[in-house]
Amino acid sequence: MGLVAWIIFGALAGWLASVIAGTDRRQGCLLDIVVGIVGAFIGGFLMQIATGQGLRFGFDIRSFVVAVLGAVVLLVITGATRRR
Repeated sequence: MGLVAWIIFGALAGWLASVIAGTDRRQGCLLDIVVGIVGAFIGGFLMQIATGQGLRFGFDIRSFVVAVLGAVVLLVITGATRRR
């Protein structure tokens, strides 16, 4: 994927994860992109551990769901550490 595709993919995944985690009013578009891209790496790593399959870099529904789940995990962990 190209850089623009990574940004769009990250923005969509980060935004959806922020809606699910309830942080959509506290973060802007740039943070959505960062959360989505980092969440994609976290989700990919977790899926690699769970399934034993190698990493895939592509833009499909499976990758999107994994990215959103990874971003939700990231937001929940950062939200829990901020509340303390």
